[in-house]
Amino acid sequence: MRVADVETFVVANPPPSFGGRYFAFVKLTTDDGIVGYGEHYGATFRPAVVESMLHDVAGALLLGEDPFLIERFFRRAYGRGFTARPDVSMAGVISALEMACWDIIGKALDKPVHALLGGQLRDAVRSYTYLYEEPDDLSDVYLDPDLAARRAFEYVERGFTAVKFDPAGPYASMGGYQPLLERIELSARFCEAIREAVGTRADLLFGTHGQFTPAGAIRLARRLEPFDPLWFEEPVPPDDVAGMAHVRSHTTIPIAAGERLATKVEFARLMTASAVDILQPDLGRCGGILEGKKIASIAEVHGAQIAPHCYSGPIVGAANLQLAACTPNFLILEAMQDWGGFHAELLKTPLRFEDGHTLVPPGPGLGVELDEEVARRHAFEGEGLHLEMEDDPVDYRDPRWAGSQG
Repeated sequence: MRVADVETFVVANPPPSFGGRYFAFVKLTTDDGIVGYGEHYGATFRPAVVESMLHDVAGALLLGEDPFLIERFFRRAYGRGFTARPDVSMAGVISALEMACWDIIGKALDKPVHALLGGQLRDAVRSYTYLYEEPDDLSDVYLDPDLAARRAFEYVERGFTAVKFDPAGPYASMGGYQPLLERIELSARFCEAIREAVGTRADLLFGTHGQFTPAGAIRLARRLEPFDPLWFEEPVPPDDVAGMAHVRSHTTIPIAAGERLATKVEFARLMTASAVDILQPDLGRCGGILEGKKIASIAEVHGAQIAPHCYSGPIVGAANLQLAACTPNFLILEAMQDWGGFHAELLKTPLRFEDGHTLVPPGPGLGVELDEEVARRHAFEGEGLHLEMEDDPVDYRDPRWAGSQG
């Protein structure tokens, strides 16, 4: 068996666009007709460049090659161009192509991927969701604690046992800053209102996106501690390992991080620095499924857990499920609400959510199939990035960031 063809799909994610502006999928086909799908989550380049990178690496390292040689492909790609170091752009390309190879391997052996990585430990995976706007009410849920509390209660009524929210303020490419006192107070009111609404039926996951200095993050954490969040996510920029460790040593809230990291090397740095309690690899960016399994093992020997990140399409979601199914130190999975809407349309058989859990699909490989007709009908034709942040220093004179609710 050899990889014979590669095809890419950049799919526009229609409103409400939960999961990003577009999804980037790759399809590998072998010379005996087996198809494998993968998904890329590196958000640093425009989609046309992402497609070019996928074709370039696949053409150089996979076409004509045995898709079973996962480790060989990873090492050749990781060291390509005399690099051999974590590179988030290359890691995203590796992730998508490696994921597609695993899908092929599972289908060739008629086994789900988790059966090839140690065997199934669970057939249903505890899942959480962000608080999102609803189609009939587009109010900003991150400026209104009472609205957020109502949404959280609705999600818990639908079966979720954890909800995530991030009202702490904007994130910019200029690095960490001190949170405004008004935003600290707003964040505390969010936690208070949501905790009152859901009681002990659900965990609170407090999200930030690396926007604070260590001192600023500690100030915020102290106001949140009375509400017992399950985690404080990425409180400082992702490259500030020492700062992350400093925050962890000054709060009782478990620290989670990892969605922007690439390869086991960067995750190991967090563990050896005692910087986090929960690792959040994104299998569309961190280096793929096997790399995710290695990251989970590093966490395991340090007494940490993993909570795979997913703010993308359903192929990454399916890959995360395969890893979660066979990983003993798994904690919780990020779901795109209940995997309905456009995420369901993109799959021939949608992922299933029941009683706060996503069911592990029983089929071979990743257990899901991309509906290529739907993907082609929604081809992305824009120029924007998948996700973006503020390019200028945070300016609290901008009314978008004031956070005032009277």
